[in-house]
Amino acid sequence: MLKQFADYLVFDLMGLQPGSGAGEAADFFIYDTVKIFLLLATIIYVVAIIRSWFPPERTKRILSHNREYVGNVMAALLGIVTPFCSCSAVPLFIGFVESGVPLGVTFSFLISSPMVNEVALIMLWGMFGWRIALIYIATGLLVAIVAGMVIGRLKMERYVQDYVWEMQVGNGEIVEQAWPERFAYAREYTTSLLKKIWPYVVAGVGVGAFIHGYVPQDFLARWAGRDNPFAVPVAVALGVPLYSNAAGVIPIVQALTAKGMAIGTVLAFMMAVTALSLPEAVILSNVLKKPLLATFFGIVATAIVIVGYLFNAIL
Repeated sequence: MLKQFADYLVFDLMGLQPGSGAGEAADFFIYDTVKIFLLLATIIYVVAIIRSWFPPERTKRILSHNREYVGNVMAALLGIVTPFCSCSAVPLFIGFVESGVPLGVTFSFLISSPMVNEVALIMLWGMFGWRIALIYIATGLLVAIVAGMVIGRLKMERYVQDYVWEMQVGNGEIVEQAWPERFAYAREYTTSLLKKIWPYVVAGVGVGAFIHGYVPQDFLARWAGRDNPFAVPVAVALGVPLYSNAAGVIPIVQALTAKGMAIGTVLAFMMAVTALSLPEAVILSNVLKKPLLATFFGIVATAIVIVGYLFNAIL
């Protein structure tokens, strides 16, 4: 029904021609914008109710009682239900370190929280189907767990800025909520998150619509298709300097895939954009010394490249 609505607006009311660049771009933009916001509003509300059981204080306490390995798995799983982008997760990262959570466990959370979340799951499911969405979530968790374990094994605590170990951020009280309060929290959180991410969604769909309508069908397939062995690392290198969330980058991923770019390559690009970014590097440089910061970016980027090649091999 949404597709019929978009077709009616674009081709009947606006008078654009099917198959033309402007017509296909406008149809893509209207259909995907409406679909994405309906999906986001519904699923974010449901996930926000689940999230009300995991305030930052409880997340920190859960992780502080888990050591390496089990702690890495717990941290990566908790990253799915915690509302932090790559930059806003940094203050919580400091709280984890101050509370005695192992360094590798804190990195598992820092990687998982922005990269593997309900927004990514919803949009990938809606655009690519459940199989791609679940594979992305599973491999994203694997990247977070393995990268956190490797960083933990390297014993690089001495490369955390000294002032972080001296901070006393304290432990807040965990306030249990009744159901009406959880519903109110979910409504407020959903509204707040949609207000925050709508520019990314509209911009992402706009870029995707331009690619869908105007980029030649074989252009990206020729330069970033399966036959180019360097497409995955190039996509990751291009994605790292960029800063966006899943809502902004997934419409672009959909358009790139429709134009012939290999699925592993575009998902590696998406992981690089959401998990690693220059703003995050700037903020983390106030917390981590250069060797640990370089190790973090190097390990995560390498893991994402491996995942990209894996996707291309099996899909």
